[in-house]
Amino acid sequence: MSSETRADFSRPEILSILVGLMLAMLLGALDQTIVATAMPTIGRELGDIEQLPWVVTAYLLASVAVTPLYGKLADIHGRRVVLLSAIAIFVVGSVACALSPSVPILALARGLQGAGGGGLISLSQTIIADIVSPRERGRYQVHIASVFATSSLAGPALGGLLADHVHWSAIFWINIPLGLVAFFITSDRLRRLPRVGRPHKLDIAGALMLVFATTPFLLALSWGGVKFPWASTVVLGLFLVAIVFTLAFVWRTRTAEEPLIPATVLGDQVVKTATMAAGLAMGVFIGLSIVMPVYLEGVVGLTASMSGLALIPLMIGTVIGATTAGRSMARSTNYKRLPLAGMAVALVACAIIAWRPRGLPLPVLEALLLILTVGLGTVLPTATVSIQNAVARSELGAATAASNFFRQIGSALVAAVFGAIVFGGSGVAREVTQSEHAALDPASIEALAQAFRHVYIGACILIVVAMVFFAAMEMRPLRSGAEPPAESGH
Repeated sequence: MSSETRADFSRPEILSILVGLMLAMLLGALDQTIVATAMPTIGRELGDIEQLPWVVTAYLLASVAVTPLYGKLADIHGRRVVLLSAIAIFVVGSVACALSPSVPILALARGLQGAGGGGLISLSQTIIADIVSPRERGRYQVHIASVFATSSLAGPALGGLLADHVHWSAIFWINIPLGLVAFFITSDRLRRLPRVGRPHKLDIAGALMLVFATTPFLLALSWGGVKFPWASTVVLGLFLVAIVFTLAFVWRTRTAEEPLIPATVLGDQVVKTATMAAGLAMGVFIGLSIVMPVYLEGVVGLTASMSGLALIPLMIGTVIGATTAGRSMARSTNYKRLPLAGMAVALVACAIIAWRPRGLPLPVLEALLLILTVGLGTVLPTATVSIQNAVARSELGAATAASNFFRQIGSALVAAVFGAIVFGGSGVAREVTQSEHAALDPASIEALAQAFRHVYIGACILIVVAMVFFAAMEMRPLRSGAEPPAESGH
């Protein structure tokens, strides 16, 4: 088959394949939310609170670092075998996590789990691009979005429930049946996937350079202002190492015969602008998701349990926006219009909260958060489909994985900046996180409100920059079948 051949699948066949892919995506998405609420229980039972952050950090480092590698491997060996390998690694890692007798071993097992989880979402998105044309892909967005809604809403509650009433290891054992079902469904139903027509070589040196650039960068973001001061030798040294290996990776990309992320992908105007826009939009969403509990408890005055319920609009907003934008792409030739309008509305909502971070009635605040995240959600599917529409099938895996990689890096960076604003000043934010019923005096509440004013102003700036990148993105006609990607108009 040529590199642009698409197998013909009926709608029932596509939906049956989606079941397996949705389970695979659920494994990756759920594991990012289910562990957080179980962390205190894990620390108490294993008797090691000090090294507990490594349980989260190890998964993050491994999953982000291997994402581009999975994309390239999928282009070389085919989607099915690489996805099945990712599921298998994830399941083995989950078993190792459940059996871990100490926090250091659990952290190592989480790294193995992340090495599998890093490919689940991007590979599933790539396979969807294999079986559904860009123009038709929007109608299936509701299925994809529902996975992330489920993990966002059910993950924290399920993690706390299992840790408190069963055992903390149950949050990892639950991955075994889910993983096995996903494995056998995808193994059977992905046999008809079109084969990638052009052979590739794996750039091992480039992959190692990217790992050595990503790992210290994420460590610096995780440790800065928490474990070490931002200006400490450790944090600055990690940033320096990350810069050196990033420059080495850029050099390798320009000089290698076939780099890990092809120059044709990185140099494509749509890929560059859409990745930046989606990375910033996702960064604002993730950054706000992380610091919002402190805002809701410390400034608004909600309890921890009430703040969890108050975060629901923040979580479902992106799903509503993504589903709406995905469906509109099938009907509209100007598919940039809705995301640009969505970001404009999100900007207004964010600006209102920045203008009055304290004193807004809770229903008004909830409505603004919903509007904000609905607007951000419109960017994500539009950017993903635009990127996949812009590249040849032989580079589809690399392009999708690269987009997810840079989106994760952007999210980590924005989350670190927002966290530094909230936690970097006084100890008010830490007092809120350490006590469910922290009694803050009016001056402390006002100080915290002003810190969040800066967070929302920063979010407004990032939304504006995302709008600029998205407005600059070329709007190439969406393919409806097996035709090659449209050429750039420049």
